[in-house]
Amino acid sequence: MTKKRANYQKRRQLAPYWYVIIFLLLVTAAIYIYHLVTGSTPDRAAIHIEALNFDVFWYGIWIVGGIALGSWVVASLAKERGEKVFRKSVPYKLRKRPLNSLDLPDEVEQVFVKRNYNTFGDLLLPWGFDSRSVGLNKDGTAMVQKQLESVPQIKQEWIEDAPWRIWNPDHVWNGIIWCLILGVIGARLYHILTPSPSMAAVGIYSPLDYFRNPYQLINFRNGGLGIYGGLAGGALGLFLYSRRARIPMLAWADLAVVGLALGQVFGRWGNFFNQELYGRPTDLPWAVTIDPLYRLADYSDVGRFHPAFLYESLWSLLTFFVLYTLVKRYADRFLTGEIMALYLIFYAAGRTLLELVRLDSRTVSLGAFQTSLAIATLVSIVIALLAAIWVFYRRRKLKRRGA
Repeated sequence: MTKKRANYQKRRQLAPYWYVIIFLLLVTAAIYIYHLVTGSTPDRAAIHIEALNFDVFWYGIWIVGGIALGSWVVASLAKERGEKVFRKSVPYKLRKRPLNSLDLPDEVEQVFVKRNYNTFGDLLLPWGFDSRSVGLNKDGTAMVQKQLESVPQIKQEWIEDAPWRIWNPDHVWNGIIWCLILGVIGARLYHILTPSPSMAAVGIYSPLDYFRNPYQLINFRNGGLGIYGGLAGGALGLFLYSRRARIPMLAWADLAVVGLALGQVFGRWGNFFNQELYGRPTDLPWAVTIDPLYRLADYSDVGRFHPAFLYESLWSLLTFFVLYTLVKRYADRFLTGEIMALYLIFYAAGRTLLELVRLDSRTVSLGAFQTSLAIATLVSIVIALLAAIWVFYRRRKLKRRGA
């Protein structure tokens, strides 16, 4: 009874990242309420480095902060999955067996004491993630491995390639580098190939204009990044890293999209400070006020617009809550990769709705014929359909096998 109560209380405790999420939500709410009351927006630059004559923009701070917070959540979810696999693989009695039953040198025991490794379970879990993480040098690791292999109840695979290795949370921090680099490249390429109409202010009317002035290809401060290109580049980064680290890509993608949705919640606030990603003029109480300097030329005499950035942030928040709940409570009901597909459908649906109010979207053109359909809407519809068809096909195939 005491054990059940302890487990119940543990489940009810909020993970540390939730306090950060709640705090940031309160901060963003306070910032926007202040904006609604005063009509003023903080300066784009958060910090000016005088020695370098360089500005650090709020845009970058919010994006990097969102990525870091999302990565923290994904790492925590991965660790939980690893612990679940660990508990299924290693018997309870062995996990609780005192570690001092091994014949270990004093210096090794001291290392383990500092790390609070008191039982076999305390050691086997991080060892299975990565034996280099237990704090020993090469000789110490080899000696402990030999001792562990001498224990009859310990399987060889737990020592050499544990089944919970694939959920090592360190994969998040190692893999994010790959995803970020290729994600930024992909996002930039998408923007270059589909420049928004407002880029005409800096002499960009078509993708060819970027190549006529190569400097503009890397000039992120004059126009930016396209989310769908970022998703494609990030997916390529995850693919390459998962192949290198020998981890299942789709299984990790199911977790990655949870952090991605959370990152978008706060990353979109960078658009608020940049006074961009706003929609059609409106007199709604929650309309965002845009300074004359940042208004599109056709709307120079209008001050209040739909806060498109806020709509996407709130939609991403809903997406995050849904995906997080599914991963935490109902993951066993989904095939690998389906939560990733659900994210794509959620985002595509939200983006399609968002394009109904956005002003600065490049539209699809067929030769000399110009349509009113935004490229992002077309891409969203295609992605949502492909994701839904993929899920349906796999489910149907599985059902046939079962029959």
